[in-house]
Amino acid sequence: MSENATQVIAGVGEFLAHALELETEAAERYRELADSMEVHHNPQVAELFQRMAEYSDEHAAEVRERTQGLEIPVIAPWDFKWSCPESPEAPCLEDVNYLMTPRQALGLALHNEIRGRDFYAQVAAESPDQSVRLIAQEMAEEESGHVRQLELWISRMSDAAEVAPEDLDPPNMPE
Repeated sequence: MSENATQVIAGVGEFLAHALELETEAAERYRELADSMEVHHNPQVAELFQRMAEYSDEHAAEVRERTQGLEIPVIAPWDFKWSCPESPEAPCLEDVNYLMTPRQALGLALHNEIRGRDFYAQVAAESPDQSVRLIAQEMAEEESGHVRQLELWISRMSDAAEVAPEDLDPPNMPE
């Protein structure tokens, strides 16, 4: 979960604040990537990233529903209890290339869903609060479903999904 492995998520409000940030940040990042792919004439990957943003938006809405009537703490970005500065499901920008293929994009999404699942599973295993453990386990199982779905999509992709799009605006290198 985090380099601060001794820090556990002890309350439902704190857990839901983490879950909401995880899904919101993932949606924002996927939208940024979709826009970038659109600008770089890679519409297939742009569409995949837009779909992933919509899924994350749906999950964030589900988490918001769970927060009704609860006091949700405001957590500073550096105080979230995950291993990198960004949430587990937010794609790392260094893993993205404007010429990436649909298979590579789905592979990136798969990697992020696995990280999200593992985050929730670790919270479920470590939290001293039974309510947090139950909610986290439920969310880990939901993320496992996303992992299986992405694996299925990848397995059904044709070899054409490995062909990078033509670079319509290649770098202009002086000779």
